[in-house]
Amino acid sequence: MKVKEFSQACENNKNPILNVLKKYFLEVSTVLEIGSGTGQHAMYFAEQLNWLKWQPTEIKERLSVLQDNCRLSTRDNLCSPLVLNIFEPWCKMELDAVFSANTLHIAPAAGIEAIFSGIAPNISSGFRVAIYGPFKYEGKYTSESNATFDKWLRSQNLDSGIRDFELVNEEARKVGLSLIEDCAMPANNKLLVFGA
Repeated sequence: MKVKEFSQACENNKNPILNVLKKYFLEVSTVLEIGSGTGQHAMYFAEQLNWLKWQPTEIKERLSVLQDNCRLSTRDNLCSPLVLNIFEPWCKMELDAVFSANTLHIAPAAGIEAIFSGIAPNISSGFRVAIYGPFKYEGKYTSESNATFDKWLRSQNLDSGIRDFELVNEEARKVGLSLIEDCAMPANNKLLVFGA
C-alpha cells in the first residue's frame, strides 16, 4: 500500500499506541481522530480495532492528502475524512472517543481549550480521550531532545510548542474528564488517556 505522503513517526509509534488503545477503547464504538495527517494511524487503527468506527479529520488545506491515502484502505469501518477546524463550530457527530497524535504542539496554545470545548457536548459515562505527543511537566522537559524540538517549533511559529501536562489535564477536568493513565511512549513521548 503506497501512500501519497508518508510519516515515519506514525510508522514508528503505531504499535505502542495501539497496545494502549486496545485496552481503553474496548468499550467504545466511534472514534473521532483530530488532525489525522497522512491517515496512516486512521488506516492502521481501523484495521486493528475492527469493532469500532474511525472518523479521520484534518484542516481544509490538508484534507486532499488524507482523502487520497484513506482511499487505499478497504476497511468499511474507516469513515470518509471530514474537515475539522477546532476553532470553528464543529459539525454534529455521534462519538464516544477521541484520539489525536502530535497535534497539540503544532496548534496554537488556545487549541487545547478548543479541543475539549468541541468534544464536551458528546461526553458521557465511558467516554475516552487519548492524546499522544511530547509534554512538559511542571514546566520541565522530559528530555534534552524535547527541549531542542520545542526550541525549533517556536522558531517556526511562536504560538506552537510543547504543552504543559498540567494545562491539558486542567482543560480535561473542566469538561468532566479525569486522567486514567499517563503512558510512557518511545522517543520521549506520552499517551495521555482521559475518561468520564
